[in-house]
Amino acid sequence: MCIAIPGKITKILDEITAEVDFGGVFREVNLVLLGGADEVKVDEYVLVHVGYAISVISEEEARLTIEAFDSILEAVEAEEAAN
Repeated sequence: MCIAIPGKITKILDEITAEVDFGGVFREVNLVLLGGADEVKVDEYVLVHVGYAISVISEEEARLTIEAFDSILEAVEAEEAAN
């Protein structure tokens, strides 16, 4: 199974690289699969898999995905605490 994480573009660094905010953790992300920096804008959300932006998504889609990840994490932590 592959997981892509949503993040917000905070800065375009060059033709194929952007800085992306993953909830306060900033990483450089390759934009080549989206066609490069001309295809995205600062403050847009992208799904990122292994350092590559694979899709531009809406803020709502990003929020819902983050909420789903948070729910899974809470369930795992509750199960670990019960054991």
